[in-house]
This record gives sequence, C-alpha cells and structure tokens, in this order.
Amino acid sequence: MTPTIEVPRIQRFAANTAGRDFAAGDIHGHFTRLQAALDTVGFDPAVDRLFSVGDLIDRGPECRDALGWLAKPWFHPVCGNHDDFVVHFDTCDVFSWICNGGSWFTELSPFEQQAFALQFAELPIAIEIETPGGLVGIIHADCPVPSWDLLRNELESPESDKQLRLVQLRCMWSRTRIQIGDSGGVEGLRALVVGHTPLKQAVVLGNVYHIDTGGWMDGHFTLLDIATLECYPPIDPEPGFDWEC
Repeated sequence: MTPTIEVPRIQRFAANTAGRDFAAGDIHGHFTRLQAALDTVGFDPAVDRLFSVGDLIDRGPECRDALGWLAKPWFHPVCGNHDDFVVHFDTCDVFSWICNGGSWFTELSPFEQQAFALQFAELPIAIEIETPGGLVGIIHADCPVPSWDLLRNELESPESDKQLRLVQLRCMWSRTRIQIGDSGGVEGLRALVVGHTPLKQAVVLGNVYHIDTGGWMDGHFTLLDIATLECYPPIDPEPGFDWEC
C-alpha cells in the first residue's frame, strides 16, 4: 500500500562551513561507480556532503544498496521519476516501470517493498542550499516555472492536491528546458542543478546545470562543487551539446 506520510516537498540546508558540498547526476543503481567518482575528488564524509538529483534506482545492479546510502548522514537526494515509482509502486504503471529497469523491485518481498516505499516517500521534491555566493537549488528534471520563489509557493501552498501533483510530476519528468536550449535561467537562485536527461558532458543553460552524464551507462559521473560551481571532470569548452540517448 502506498505510504500516506506527508512528503517534505522542499528541504533546506545551511552553508557547509566545515567542508565541501557536491552534487551528482542520476545514479540508477551504480553506487560503486559513484563512490569511485567521489574518491577522485577526495570526498571526506566527515565534513563533506553529497547532494543527488535523484533516480537512485532502476537499470543498475546495486538498486538494493539505495537504502544503505539513504542512511548515510552526508547523502541528500531529491526524488526522481524512478524513485517516485517506488513510492507509488501499488498504483503506478508497473509495465512501464519494468520496461525502464524496475524489474528488481518485483523480486523483493512485500516487506522489503514497503521498506523501500517508506524511505523513498520521505525524499523531497526540491532542495535548496545556502552558499557564500547565493542560494543553489536542486530538483530532478526541470523547473516548470520561471522563479524559485514561485516554485516554492507551488510546492508549499498549492491550490489543490491535483495542482501539487502536476507540479511535482513536471519537476521529475520535464525536459522542456534542455530540449529547446532555454538559457533564460531560474530567477531567485545562484544556480539550479538538475539531471534526468543523459548528456555526453555537463551543460549549463543560463544558471541551470544539467549534470546527468551517464555515469550509470557508458558515460561518467559528473560532480559539481556547489560552492564554486566547478564540474569534475571539467566541461569541454567546445560549443553545443549532444544527448547520450
């Protein structure tokens, strides 16, 4: 049965004064690869924090490890569209989910499925982080409105449950900005970090950083330093960008 606990729609974090903050692209059950990328930047779990654009599960071999990562005090993801399948596992389109990598979930016991659903139901739709240079936001796919203040209002004070669900789905599924190359940005933020669309390298459109570079397939994990907005590996300065799929 789908969990009925209230989802924390926006999670807020003060500036990290002890260490560094990084954001990572879609994980899709490849936590060993992610850890290898963290090792290359000298990630220190004692003081550093890792923020995730979501899609922790499906398609990869280590989906069951997601709960262990959620227990790490330095790991903070938003809810991706694949994570949302877990939350609504008893009402979602199971055939579509299985076709997109969700078969691992059907192999779990009912008790294990409920444990996953309860944990994933606590994932926020959006995260905002204070930095010395200004506020940085994180959502999975796209910001469906022109300003962060407007998105915050849509999530925290929705006109109806139907409108709230529509906004949540657009945050988790939309590719409008990347598809049309919209460089208008999102007002009220220093930067917005998103994933969802696999690219050959990270792409910056206005103040929106698209960092899913296919670390879960044949690409690589991009880590974004949230304070400096530097990408590891660095973005190739050649103009234009290509989709992975």
